[in-house]
Amino acid sequence: MGDRYNIHSQLEHLQSKYIGTGHADTSQFEWCVNQQRDTYASFMGHFDMLNYVAICENETKGRIKFSMMEKMVQPCGPPPEKPED
Repeated sequence: MGDRYNIHSQLEHLQSKYIGTGHADTSQFEWCVNQQRDTYASFMGHFDMLNYVAICENETKGRIKFSMMEKMVQPCGPPPEKPED
């Protein structure tokens, strides 16, 4: 019983500390946005991945970085409308 409580409290701590881990109320849209932003940030942070994408798209690294930064604003399109209660 003690182990289960300990694991649950560790999970709650991680969810409060890191945005991308999600929580019980995370919607599918929010989860997808976090995944896309993490992916773009990883591509821009790893020099070799950025070079690979630049070569594949036949663009400069600066232009690829700029386009990825633009995509990070709304990576999955506009948020869905929430029904009013």
